[in-house]
Amino acid sequence: MSLKLYDTMTRAKRDFAPADPKRVTMYVCGPTVYNFAHIGNFRPVVVFDLLFRVLRDIYGEEAVLYAANVTDVDDKINRKAAEEGVPISVITDRYLDAYNADAASLGALRPTFQPRVTETMDAIIAMIGDLVEQKAAYAAEGHVLFDTQAFGDYGKLSGRPMDEMIAGARVDVAPYKRHPADFVLWKPSKENEPEWPSPWGPGRPGWHIECTAMIEQALGLPIDIHGGGIDLVFPHHENELAQGVCSGHGGREYAKVWMHNGFLNMGEEKMSKSVGNVALAHDLLKLYPGEAIRWALLSGHYRQPLEWNDSLIEQAKSALDRLYRVLDDAGRFLAGEPAADGWQDAAAAAEHAAVRHALHDDLNTPSAFAALFQLADKVRAAVMAKDARAVASGRGLLVEAGALMGFLAADPQSWFQSGADDALKSKVEALLADRQAARAAKNWPEADRIRGELAALNVEVMDGPAGATWRIKEQA
Repeated sequence: MSLKLYDTMTRAKRDFAPADPKRVTMYVCGPTVYNFAHIGNFRPVVVFDLLFRVLRDIYGEEAVLYAANVTDVDDKINRKAAEEGVPISVITDRYLDAYNADAASLGALRPTFQPRVTETMDAIIAMIGDLVEQKAAYAAEGHVLFDTQAFGDYGKLSGRPMDEMIAGARVDVAPYKRHPADFVLWKPSKENEPEWPSPWGPGRPGWHIECTAMIEQALGLPIDIHGGGIDLVFPHHENELAQGVCSGHGGREYAKVWMHNGFLNMGEEKMSKSVGNVALAHDLLKLYPGEAIRWALLSGHYRQPLEWNDSLIEQAKSALDRLYRVLDDAGRFLAGEPAADGWQDAAAAAEHAAVRHALHDDLNTPSAFAALFQLADKVRAAVMAKDARAVASGRGLLVEAGALMGFLAADPQSWFQSGADDALKSKVEALLADRQAARAAKNWPEADRIRGELAALNVEVMDGPAGATWRIKEQA
């Protein structure tokens, strides 16, 4: 099955065909690093990480180039730096490190490129100069503005009429604008703010030009896929498109496919720092495994809004518990069996193929999750039938399918013991040693007593050919 992706520009699901299968390019708008990112900010991170994995699976790891930018100069960053009395780099480095650590904990692979605005300033200034030369931008009172009337397709991506775009963009009313919808490419910095020299005076770039310049520098234009949250369609992506096509490349395609994920909602509102209804990923990762949060973020189709609450994460954790339990049971069964050969179980292979089939259908994660469970059921049935070859084959396929989606990377025993602190782990291991000694001495009453003590600690003991293992019991 070919990869089908929903394209915002054409409002249709289309077969994906990169310009060059040996060099597939994707760009996703990244963070503005002035604070810890909330979990809503990580929905596109996880969604497009999944697409990154699927593309690598299809075209090969070396063939896919993924850039996700970092906005490291911004009003919020400037304000935070001023409050702390430090250079903006202190703020941005701190929160970029935290962002990358949180993303890794959610199973996101590091993008091929992570360009930063402050490291792309020459390219930004050069692109603005090119737009001025193409008469698609003009200088006025220390500013440079994009002339929206120079791009005949302005509004095509969002499908909005001009009057609606003017209202929706909350544009600044300024006497130097030729048209109310014109937007800033370069602006003077305020007193004590960071600034860079330019042909139009010292200052810093506007928001939209940053991404266009970073895309061209990191990947080259046009690109195969441009992604981001649905809130970025207008004005950000609309303006990116206009700039990219007008910057000396009139009529040229900017991105073959535009993809946008739906909002993450807290209650009835979009999660937003300005509203205050946020849950920080940094805090959630102290309470839940990263894979559980990732599963929750992928539990609904990426284009649909997703309601975020504690129940969603608990359901995700239970779903992963089910899969890890199958892997644990399979591992303990195979520990006492001879090594299996490369034979592949046909029934398990069919479910494994169903995972890929679902993902190739515009990242249909609910269907992919269903196929994962069906594959796990095949492995469980093989364990019950004591069919070592089918268990080995099915377990391998389940791990491989999970890895494609960014799951099942943990050792099953570690997964089930993750709810235990060091003190509990030490106590359990000591009790297991005492129980083993009692069993060796055939002191069955003492062995049973210790098992009861472990049960009181919410610990389940599993005896197998390789010895006893344990896990925290599932909550009822």
